[in-house]
Amino acid sequence: MAVAAATADEERDQRDQALMRLALDQARNAWVLGEVPVGALVVRDGVVIATGFNQPIGSADPTAHAEIRALRAAAQVLGNYRLNECTLVVTLEPCAMCAGAIQHARIAQLVYGAADPKTGACGSVVDLFAEEKLNHHAQVRGGVMAADCAQVLADFFAERRDRGRVGAKPATTAGTPAPERPRPPADPGDPGDVEEITLE
Repeated sequence: MAVAAATADEERDQRDQALMRLALDQARNAWVLGEVPVGALVVRDGVVIATGFNQPIGSADPTAHAEIRALRAAAQVLGNYRLNECTLVVTLEPCAMCAGAIQHARIAQLVYGAADPKTGACGSVVDLFAEEKLNHHAQVRGGVMAADCAQVLADFFAERRDRGRVGAKPATTAGTPAPERPRPPADPGDPGDVEEITLE
């Protein structure tokens, strides 16, 4: 029994780490666009059905967190806002907004990487998933590749400190619009661009 349990734990660890690496790839997409590097993906039956990365600045949308974008894309893929057989994997502990969306979507399991001591809603600041009055409780597993996830954020902010304030708009001269940023790569959060990724 103990051997079987250990084997199951190892398999879960390997699976979650493989998924977190994919989420980190999404986080790097955000970095390329000057956004805080957080990435997320939604998995169903071992298949990645949707991805998302942080883009509130570029989309001028305060709700465009990685989790929200991945949830929206997954709902479009499945044609249902209820994602009760799905797992959400994200590189940073969700905030209260994203935790609420995860609960409304009826996500079965949440896997996250680094803790967020400023806005984390899975125990760092508040634990919405432990609130008994709420009618849905996803299984939560935190700390998966936490050091790697935290390092990406630390490196991003170190770079931004050298270059200027995050989200600062490009300087303009009077009457002259700022030059456009290069167009981003095709948004993997768009269900039309998502390729199914099956973990062996």
